[in-house]
Amino acid sequence: MGVTIASMDLGLDGKVCVVTGASRGIGLEVGRTLCAEGARVLFVGRDADALAQAAEDCGAEYLAGDITDPEVDERVVATCAEQMGGVDVLVNNAGTSFVRGLDELTDEDWQGLWELHVMAPMRLMRAAAPRMAARGGGRIVNVCSSAGKRPSLTNPAYSVTKAAQLSLSRVFADAYADGNVLVNAVTPGPVASGLWTAEGGMADQNAAAKGISREEALEAQSAKVPLGRFAEPAEIADVVVFLCSERASTVTGAAWSVDGGTFASII
Repeated sequence: MGVTIASMDLGLDGKVCVVTGASRGIGLEVGRTLCAEGARVLFVGRDADALAQAAEDCGAEYLAGDITDPEVDERVVATCAEQMGGVDVLVNNAGTSFVRGLDELTDEDWQGLWELHVMAPMRLMRAAAPRMAARGGGRIVNVCSSAGKRPSLTNPAYSVTKAAQLSLSRVFADAYADGNVLVNAVTPGPVASGLWTAEGGMADQNAAAKGISREEALEAQSAKVPLGRFAEPAEIADVVVFLCSERASTVTGAAWSVDGGTFASII
């Protein structure tokens, strides 16, 4: 007699989810995918027009603001608690980078990336994790970078702050595991999003720095990836959403490489 195996239900129907940096790229795809799974999603980001459109398309809510502002972080949590009934999932996706060498980075560059990649997600986790534990558990996913797993001279401030974000993720994972709040990170490599491909983005910046064409810059970056290509935002989103789900019930404190093999390690 054959065994009947149910299809993989992610168990996200009706869950209240927050996604930062949700107006474009990975964050937008994460928000869309969570909505498709039946979750109630709050899109958070600085671009009010793009957020409004994305939320309307998905039947979601949105909150426009800069998460490096502590008052915005408080508004995010208050919106979930007061208007959506609580928070079950938090995806800290907001981030950025630029091509700037060690001798070119200013104190303001370092501080800006520190506030965005470390302090903002820390405040949101500090507010959300205890509430999740009180509700019986939850999921937090921090979108970090393969650059946080090994030094990068393209933008050392990005590399260092993403390494700090990975450590922060593990700290919260250890602190809240007994409350069934599972905290994980994903570490993408190059992604075919606006950060790289938009006019003036990383591809153009790399090309200008090296005196090559935009196409050559993109080809050179792709060649560093064993799969030989950039990831699509939706490919990263799929992994993020799995870690948000009931199916990832024993995964916590992990930093999943989602980089086409860029980070050469078995850990």
